[in-house]
Amino acid sequence: MRTVACLLIGLMILLAVAPAASAQGRGGFMGFIAGCCFGIRAGAAYNDGKELHWREWCLLIPYANIVFMIWNGVDGANGVNSGELAARYGAIYY
Repeated sequence: MRTVACLLIGLMILLAVAPAASAQGRGGFMGFIAGCCFGIRAGAAYNDGKELHWREWCLLIPYANIVFMIWNGVDGANGVNSGELAARYGAIYY
């Protein structure tokens, strides 16, 4: 267990000091965090120049994140798409 933790810490340090993985997008450590914590769609959107929405950041809060997961699920069930979210919250996020 300790070896795995050390390897993960080493990987995170490497990603923090290494140059961005791609000259086309942002990548790097924040690209890693976005993809690891919020999923491939958020990671790819971040690397395309979009910011992480506040509702995505709220998913990191233990216990309170269930409210935001349900909120996201209700929006998905209601057919909300990226275009509607961009109109509501701004194109910087979607």
